[in-house]
Amino acid sequence: MKTPLLIFNKNGIYCEAADVYLDPWFPVDKAIITHGHADHSRYGHKKYITHHTNIPIIKHRLGDITVSGVSYNESFTINNVKFSLHPAGHIIGSSQVRVEHKGEVWVFTGDYKLSHDGVSVPYECVRCDTFITECTFGLPAFAWKPQEDVFTEINTWWSENQAEGKTSILFGYSLGKAQRLLKHLDPSIGKIYTHAAIENMTEVIRPMVSFPETTRITKETTKEELKGTMVIAPPSTHGSPWIRKMVPYVTASASGWMTFRGARRRRAIDKGFVLSDHCDWQELLTAIEGTGAQKIITTHGYTDIFSKYLREKGYDARTEKTQYEGEANEMQTSNKEVEEV
Repeated sequence: MKTPLLIFNKNGIYCEAADVYLDPWFPVDKAIITHGHADHSRYGHKKYITHHTNIPIIKHRLGDITVSGVSYNESFTINNVKFSLHPAGHIIGSSQVRVEHKGEVWVFTGDYKLSHDGVSVPYECVRCDTFITECTFGLPAFAWKPQEDVFTEINTWWSENQAEGKTSILFGYSLGKAQRLLKHLDPSIGKIYTHAAIENMTEVIRPMVSFPETTRITKETTKEELKGTMVIAPPSTHGSPWIRKMVPYVTASASGWMTFRGARRRRAIDKGFVLSDHCDWQELLTAIEGTGAQKIITTHGYTDIFSKYLREKGYDARTEKTQYEGEANEMQTSNKEVEEV
């Protein structure tokens, strides 16, 4: 029986012909990394290969690593297997991995979205035979509004809070979501403050993207300074001692999970904005159709429901277990974020 071009084993997604892993979850000799989020970019590999804009990001997070960078659509060969990285549109530096060997083409998406956020390079559809797709939001209930509408809501919310003398605290993951928020906030409303973890990551990315001016919150920052301003903070700070100096404040979260009112209530958030760095239901279907692939492997998210739907539509679809978390990790505490308070 022919060995599949990519297999899922205890360490991750493995290309045996090239002896290389894609976003492995345990230390390996050689890893191709799709993007900088902690569930896809882990410490301990001997050699990392990633898009060149992702190098400063993963070095900031992982420290002294051996890493080489490639450009989008630049082919490189390992043991006669042809690889290339293509824009995933997820966050800055994010990639899909195209793998070609003996006339067979697979694409691993990592995390991705089709709508352009103004920060990352827009998603590129890549034709293939087998498509490995996340389905973090693989339910019909998930349908994103146009980004400009969401940011109109966010900036209006900030203005209203400011008029009431309250600080606006907007929670977003320190890599990706936070920079997307910063890119589209209206600085004419007021001053934008950031948590140290977000400011540190934004400093890494700022040479590549134009952002409004931000001010790091320190121990010396006073409650009076923060009144009426916008504060961008990681979700892990919610309910922490760090946030107490901002009273009176109003909280909000920007996440795909804010589609459900119950998610906002469980997290004790005052306001929810539906804004995700992942595909919604229709984007997933559009992406799959665009690849021309008949074999679909669903990974993290609503895998069983989504793959069942695809089979009903005539695709050869199955699920595979991974250690990727999708947008779930936005609501988990990061050790690095704790250290940088």
